[in-house]
Amino acid sequence: MRRQACLLAVLAAICAAVPTYADESGFLKPLNGNWTGTGKVLRKIGGPPINVSCKFNIRAPGTSISMQGTCRGLLVISRAISAQLTASGNRYSGTYTGPSGATSQLSGGRQGNVINLAVRWTRLVNGDRDASMTIRRQGSSQLTLRTIDKDLSSDKSVVTSEINLRRQ
Repeated sequence: MRRQACLLAVLAAICAAVPTYADESGFLKPLNGNWTGTGKVLRKIGGPPINVSCKFNIRAPGTSISMQGTCRGLLVISRAISAQLTASGNRYSGTYTGPSGATSQLSGGRQGNVINLAVRWTRLVNGDRDASMTIRRQGSSQLTLRTIDKDLSSDKSVVTSEINLRRQ
């Protein structure tokens, strides 16, 4: 009997030490729906920003999110972009398909209202294959998508895209 009590105490201590994560569906569910907005995109670091208008359809069933959108710039250029992410605890992984059509890898985690992602481009972008992306939820009606890359000549971080969306 005493041995069982000790074993139960040890098991309880082990279980208490294992971190548990909240189900991300509560964070993702408010993102379901149609979103529109505007922003700026740099085709390359040092180049002029291009004003864009974007539309997204976001589906967030459970602990995954799918973002399908188009952004229009320079009045006549329209490009499809998308991202698919799956959460495991508060960690996220998935893919991003940018305007070039190339699919890149995403991985990271959520802190508060921001999903912070490392991007591993399929090909060289601004001289390397690494960047970061954030998805910031502001309440249930605003969303900001931002991509940050490093300027290899100055070693400084540069916002290469920022799109501010509102729920429709």
